[in-house]
Amino acid sequence: MIKKFLFLNLLVSTLLFALTKDEIQPEMTIKINNVLSVLKDSNLTKEAKKNKIIPIIDPLFDFTLMSRLSLGAKWKELDKGQKDRFTELFTKKLKESYTDKLYLYTDQKVDILGVDQPKNNRIVLKTQLIGKDDKYDIGYKFYETKDSSWLIYDVDLLGVSIIQTYRQQFAGFLKDKSFDDLLTNLSTTK
Repeated sequence: MIKKFLFLNLLVSTLLFALTKDEIQPEMTIKINNVLSVLKDSNLTKEAKKNKIIPIIDPLFDFTLMSRLSLGAKWKELDKGQKDRFTELFTKKLKESYTDKLYLYTDQKVDILGVDQPKNNRIVLKTQLIGKDDKYDIGYKFYETKDSSWLIYDVDLLGVSIIQTYRQQFAGFLKDKSFDDLLTNLSTTK
């Protein structure tokens, strides 16, 4: 029951937050600044920060598409139950990975560099994480949905796609093991 409620809550929040093409850069600027504000709040525990950050970023991502892309051709072989379970576990893994990396934040600045539109239905929001000694490029890849809103389907960190990285990992894992083994691995690893 709780899982259904959380899923419905995520679905409703996603539907309520639909970005148009022109809103991507200004809304992402606000979202990124909100996340940075939470990270800077020394009065919050890690768990409290996570609980504040996830609702900020959740509506921006299409976790189902990200799940499908990360499995590649294997996705077509799965039944609905397997797809749903994989999406649930992969989404949890993505969120944990994202929040774990945020905890490494010390006082870097994020610059929004602008948007590129490589295709009519694709936009990349280019940002840069600026530390004391280094700069790191981060690209948020958006696609246009059937209802003309825009959602993130991939993130490039230093030119490396997180979805491509997971796809390679999952393909390697599935060469020797079953899909059920992958589900077990996703449910037991952080």
